[in-house]
Amino acid sequence: MTDKTIQFTISDEHEKEMREILVSVYNSLVEKGYNPTSQLVGYILSEDPTYITTHNNARSLIRKIDRDELLQVLLKSYLKS
Repeated sequence: MTDKTIQFTISDEHEKEMREILVSVYNSLVEKGYNPTSQLVGYILSEDPTYITTHNNARSLIRKIDRDELLQVLLKSYLKS
């Protein structure tokens, strides 16, 4: 085991792609009548794809995002506010 801190670096382009996917998945969940915030939190915490609808290929899209990277971007965005 190492005592070094792991650092993540995400390019602006990759961050933009994650944002677009997340918005698309969010909109698909809304269209199907789900609470998108609850569904996305469930997915992020468990990585269980059944939290995400297959509508508009949302389930396949969300699996393209690495959860660790997503959490980093979300935290960074939250702390900027």
